[in-house]
Order: sequence, then C-alpha cells, then structure tokens
Amino acid sequence: QLQACGGGLVQAGGSLRLSCVASGRTITSAAMGWFRQAPGKEREFVSACDWRGRTTVYSESVKGRFTISRNNAKNTVSLQMSSLKPEDTAVYYCAAYPNSDYELEWQYYYGANIWGKGTQVTVSS
Repeated sequence: QLQACGGGLVQAGGSLRLSCVASGRTITSAAMGWFRQAPGKEREFVSACDWRGRTTVYSESVKGRFTISRNNAKNTVSLQMSSLKPEDTAVYYCAAYPNSDYELEWQYYYGANIWGKGTQVTVSS
C-alpha cells in the first residue's frame, strides 16, 4: 500500500514536502512517481524517478520548482515543492511502476500501475 502525506494549505510562493510511504511492499526496485488531480480535471503526471533516483522526469508545469527524491532504505519517495502556485492545487498521489526504469520519458507519464491514497495540496493566492 502506498500512502502520500505532507499536503496542506500554503500561500502562493510557499513550499511543501510530500512523502510517500510504502507499507506491505517494497518499492526499492520500482520506478516511482507523483501525479495530481485538480477538481474537474483529469489526473496528470507530475514527476517520476527510476529505482535509484538517478533518472528524474518532470512535467513542464513543475520543472524547476519541484524535486523528486527517494530513500530506498526507508522505502519512501518524496516530492519537494517550491514556488507553489494556485494552479498547483490538487490531490497528489504517489504511484509505483512495474519496471525499475524506462528508456523514454513518456513511459513515466503512462506506465504507473499501483496507486496510493492521495494528499490534498491547496495553494492560496
């Protein structure tokens, strides 16, 4: 099971750090990612990394502001979010992939197959 936490209410320009804890399963050999879903919108890709955390992928909307990282010893994945904007408001979900890594960026966008419970992030203007 994957559980995201760390969401909350923050003013525009602020920062939040989300964490994803895996229980009952190990994620050390899986690529991991973050997705989000805003009200009335489809779920969208935010960021992902390979099993070692060396390859990272970001959507254009968060590139330069968000940083994904992982700690395999603790079975966790984090998303550091800075310079937050009101349009970042959404429920954020962490997800696991069936593979350890992918050759092409788009595979991270669409390859996740295990989803955790989300955490709400609200950015006020």
